Amino acid sequence: MSTFLLILITGIGLGALYFLVASGLSLIYGLMGVLNFAHGAFLTVGAFFGFWYAKQSGFMITTPKFLLSMLIGGLGAGAFALLMEQLIIARMYERHVDQALVTVGVALVVGAALGGWFGNDLVLYPTPPYFLNGVNIAGAIIPADRFFYIGTALILLIANWALLKYTRIGLIIRAGVENRNMVAALGINVRRAFSTVFFLGGFAAGVGGVLISVYANGVSPLIAGQYLIYGFIVVVIGGMGSVPGSFIAAMMIGVIRQFANYYVTGLGDFVVVILLAGVLLIRPQGLLGKAAS
Repeated sequence: MSTFLLILITGIGLGALYFLVASGLSLIYGLMGVLNFAHGAFLTVGAFFGFWYAKQSGFMITTPKFLLSMLIGGLGAGAFALLMEQLIIARMYERHVDQALVTVGVALVVGAALGGWFGNDLVLYPTPPYFLNGVNIAGAIIPADRFFYIGTALILLIANWALLKYTRIGLIIRAGVENRNMVAALGINVRRAFSTVFFLGGFAAGVGGVLISVYANGVSPLIAGQYLIYGFIVVVIGGMGSVPGSFIAAMMIGVIRQFANYYVTGLGDFVVVILLAGVLLIRPQGLLGKAAS
């Protein structure tokens, strides 16, 4: 029982990290139709912004300061995402092939620039002492950081839902997605609302970048690679544009991958690919995605 709980909660914690990566992807694509291949750059930029603040505290960092480093990482990545949207994406909202090519280019340039400045080796990310503790649940010693990842993912999910459903900017965003010209005719600045979506997507990626750096025991320009791949898989399985669907898919993938790897090392990746293929064959629109009309 203790082994089962350990694998289960560890898998949910890993799924929470996948969701933090996938939520921004899903938000930007679902509300704006932009398939953003530079999302990994947002994650990496956020990780380095958070690291810049956190390293001033030495190897150990207090939990409040770590939370502040997460906020700084999110804001830094959000600002970078907003800058990219203003300078590049805003000029090609209806040109999807161009969007893909340009965002791939941005990802390559950012990765090369960060690698040139900081090197590609992992640099230890300051960690709160709390993260090094274990929590005893029915005899299973669960690493405390897993609960932090899960809590962050839940807060992000609820905040995203509340923002879109109960705020004025959320109403404008949803209306703009349905009929941009009509909303603009009412004198509402739809462009500003869409820029907000890009900022929020970058913010989520930046927070995820900080937590992934802690989970991976260091920050590096190369940390985004594996997690971005899983982020795209989560978005496809959950349903393109469905943030709740991405949350469910991320939890499923995290748990399934952990259990598969427990029984056969390396089997987890294969099982996830099989799951992806099965969803595409049986329900191409994903778990909570809308079927094409």
